[in-house]
Amino acid sequence: MRVVDARELTAVSGGPVAIPDRERLVHLQFRRFAGCPVCNLHLRSIAQRHGEIEAAGVREVVVFHSPAEELAEHTPGLPFPVIADPGKLLYVEFGVESAARSLLNPRVWGTIVRAVALSTWGILRGRERGPAARPHGGRFGLPADFLIGRDGRVLAAKYGEHAYDQWSVDEILDLASHAPKPSQK
Repeated sequence: MRVVDARELTAVSGGPVAIPDRERLVHLQFRRFAGCPVCNLHLRSIAQRHGEIEAAGVREVVVFHSPAEELAEHTPGLPFPVIADPGKLLYVEFGVESAARSLLNPRVWGTIVRAVALSTWGILRGRERGPAARPHGGRFGLPADFLIGRDGRVLAAKYGEHAYDQWSVDEILDLASHAPKPSQK
């Protein structure tokens, strides 16, 4: 079982983010680029149920391969830290890939249409910002999810096959319920 070295990342908001977290499990999720409509659709579901996720002892941490200044325009109001990794150092370390199948897989097409429609509506209403015309790091990123224990052990991992292939909130809660509990001293 893989163990993640302890580190402190800096959120786009400027705050420190410890991985692993000695108090909680960490759901480390890798997304695509700032303003990605498909990523935003998924992050809405995480934000809506964030209280349940926290109550289960899980800290959400989201990584994008965009620069912090681009992400800052898209992250106000998110209840969890967002990490900028424009050099894709964390992506390489965790084996998260980019591939054309992220958008070419037929299983994602309906989600793309729905995500773009919702994003366009949000942009027209002035509630959302659109992505850059040429996103830093490209458009073909694949998502990935990792549940990291308090001791740094990776308890579960999922590498997406297409742009909307990641854990649902229910899957995160189920994985957390089966994670080792901290020892009582």
